[in-house]
Amino acid sequence: MSSRQSSSLQTVNELIAGSVGGAAQVLVGQPLDTIKTRAQIAPKGMFKGPMDICVQTIRKEGFLALYKGMASPLVGIAGVNSLLFASYGASKRIISPFPNLSLKEIAAAGAMAGAANAILASPVEMFKVRMQGQYGAATDKRLRDIMREMWSEFGFRKGVMRGYWVTVAREIPAYAGFYTAFEFTKRKFTKTYGAQLPVWALLTSGATGGIAYWLACYPLDVVKSRVQLRATPPSGTPVQYIAHEIRTIVAEAGVSGLFRGLTPSLIRSIPAAASTFAAYEITREYLKEYTGV
Repeated sequence: MSSRQSSSLQTVNELIAGSVGGAAQVLVGQPLDTIKTRAQIAPKGMFKGPMDICVQTIRKEGFLALYKGMASPLVGIAGVNSLLFASYGASKRIISPFPNLSLKEIAAAGAMAGAANAILASPVEMFKVRMQGQYGAATDKRLRDIMREMWSEFGFRKGVMRGYWVTVAREIPAYAGFYTAFEFTKRKFTKTYGAQLPVWALLTSGATGGIAYWLACYPLDVVKSRVQLRATPPSGTPVQYIAHEIRTIVAEAGVSGLFRGLTPSLIRSIPAAASTFAAYEITREYLKEYTGV
């Protein structure tokens, strides 16, 4: 097999494994993601905290309301995670022809993958946030109605891709931290258990990466959610509207407002990221045995 064929097959394997990992992430993490998003975007005084969001959501809208907005990421996650993992694999090969990258090189590859990932992550997140920002009223819209509305009223750039640049700004540090923490933890386990890690070690490595993801980018995630939920598109350059949104949040709720919903995000990251990486790694290893690359 030529090196070009081998590289192409590696990319295909990463795309397939990324899809499996992404589906696992959505199924496991969606309820806490809904709580996180509502903590970020709910009007002041509507909820007392994350637990109150959970209780009120179930009481008023039913348990399945915690999965509101899941259709967008579940349908889009195959593309999003496939692009993420494939971009990460390609970025590593661009940075170094050798397989064992340093943690600095891992961080750079993660940042590059995050920037590429934003292309698909932005519209998927935008539709999810707008679904989660509905609270069970008779006027709540279905996903297809929101998609049609955003396209017809605002077009592709200001509607479907609203929040793209703040998503890029979020994804770069997020995935630099994500992959660095994952690889660091995984390498520590490898020294003890060898190359074939037990599943619990993969789960722990993934959870560590998930926590690092949110700690690296959380204020920008709050900004992204608010921008995507706006009734009208933001004005000005990306730097201007991001800075304006940060000032608005601080004026409304203080610096702590930039971290609203962080607790459910960190809690969610443990099972969600763990399941993502475990599913990805297991699928990738299976495909490697089957294809030889």
